[in-house]
Amino acid sequence: MKNFFYILMFPLLLSCETEPLEYDHILVKETVSAKSANDFLNSIGVNSSIVSRGEYLYQTIDFINYLGARWIRGGYGADQELDDIITLHKETGAKVCIGTSSGGDLTTASLTDKILKTRKLAEAGALLAFEGPNEPNNWSVVYNGVTGGSNGTWLPIADLMRDLYSIVKGDEVLKKYPVFHISENGAETDNVGLQYLEIPEGSSALYPVGTKFADYANCHNYISHPSWPGIHDNMTWRASDPSADSHADGLYGNYGITWVNGFSGYTEKELATLPRVTTETGITIGQQGEDILTEEMQGCMYMNLYLAQFKRGWAYTAIYLLKTHSDETNHAAFAFFNQDGTPKVAAHYLHNLTSILADNPQAETTLETLTFSIPMKPATVHYLLLQKSTGRFMLVVWDEKYSGGNEKVTINFDNTFKSVKIYDPTYSSSEIETLDNVNSVRLTMSTYPYVLELQK
Repeated sequence: MKNFFYILMFPLLLSCETEPLEYDHILVKETVSAKSANDFLNSIGVNSSIVSRGEYLYQTIDFINYLGARWIRGGYGADQELDDIITLHKETGAKVCIGTSSGGDLTTASLTDKILKTRKLAEAGALLAFEGPNEPNNWSVVYNGVTGGSNGTWLPIADLMRDLYSIVKGDEVLKKYPVFHISENGAETDNVGLQYLEIPEGSSALYPVGTKFADYANCHNYISHPSWPGIHDNMTWRASDPSADSHADGLYGNYGITWVNGFSGYTEKELATLPRVTTETGITIGQQGEDILTEEMQGCMYMNLYLAQFKRGWAYTAIYLLKTHSDETNHAAFAFFNQDGTPKVAAHYLHNLTSILADNPQAETTLETLTFSIPMKPATVHYLLLQKSTGRFMLVVWDEKYSGGNEKVTINFDNTFKSVKIYDPTYSSSEIETLDNVNSVRLTMSTYPYVLELQK
C-alpha cells in the first residue's frame, strides 16, 4: 500500500484561474470549475478490430467492459460487422468511430456507400464519429483511380476528405456526427491544405478557401518519440501539449508548421483552442532509449495519459492497442491484453480508475467550482477536478516523476469536508482510507494518480 498522510491547515488568500506552470514555492489558491466525470470517461477509447485479426466479438465485449472504455477506433469490412458493432454497443455502451482504414482503393461511389451504410449504427446509438485515412504517409490511398499520399501528391487525400465531409454533412441522419481528420497531416508533400479543418482566407494552400475537411484535428501523438528517446519526467504531459514544446508527433507539427515541408497552418494561439482528438497513442514495454519501461510503468503512464490528454483539451483519446493482433504480434508491447487474452497491468489499473470514477452515462451533471491550493506544487504534479451526476467532487491528482523517487504533496481546501475518501487505482478500485472532517490531505506521490472523493 502506498504511503499517505493528512494534516489540518488553513489556506492563504491568493487566487488564479488556471493551473500555473510553476508555483515558485508560494501557496496559490485556485477556484477551479469542475469537468463532468462522464465527459472524461467518454474520452477514453482504444484501438480494436473488434471481430478480426485475432479479436472475437464476445471477448472484445468482455475487454471493453473490464476497461470501462467508452469508444473504439475501428471500422468495418463486411456488412455483418455492422451488426457486430451494434451488439457490442448494446453489451457495453461503447460507440465506434468508423474510419476509411489504411490505404485502400476507393471511389466517390464506394465511399458514399460505405458511409451511408453506417446509418444503421447511428439509429442504434452505436456511432461516435467518422475518420479520414490512417497515416497516408505510410499507406498510400487510391481515390477515383489516382494514387495519393506517401511521397507523391496528396491531392487525392484532400479530394477524399472533402468528399467524406460532404457526404456526412449532407445526410439527414449522419450530419450531426463529427468528422475526425486524417492522421499525419504534417507529412504533406504538396501544400493541399490538409493542415486545416477549413481552409481560411489568406492561405497559400492549393485547395480553395472555404474547403471543409473535418470538425476535429487528429493526431497520433505517441508518448515516446525518436527526437526524445528514453524515459523522462512529464512524458505524458508533454505528449499532450498542443504547442511547439511537445516532444511528440503532436498538434503543432501537423496543424501548426507541418513537420515535413514546413507548410504554415494555425498559430499557436489558435492551436490552443482547436478541437482535437487522438486516434492512436501509447508506449511499448521494454527498451526506451537507454531505459527500460516496465509493464507496471506502462500501466501508470496509460492512466496519466488519459488524464493529461483530457486536461489539455483533447476531446477523445484512443490508446493503441486493445489486444495484440494476430497479424502484428510485434505490436504486442503496446496492448492492454495479450494475444492469449490475459490482461496486462495497464488493463487492471485502467479498470480500477474507471470503476472509481464510474457514473450513469445518461445522467446530467450540474457543474460547480472548488477552491483549493497545492503549495510548492512540483512541476510533475497535475490535477483534474471532476464531478459526478450525484454532485460528488472527484479530484484526481497525479504525478509524472518517471525518473524515480517520491514527492510530498499537500492539497489544502477552502472548506472542511465531512469525509474524504482516498483511492489508489494501482492498488484497488475501493478506497484505501477515509478521512473525516478534514480540510487538507497530504500524499506521497511518484508516477500515478490518486483520486480524492469529497463529501461536503
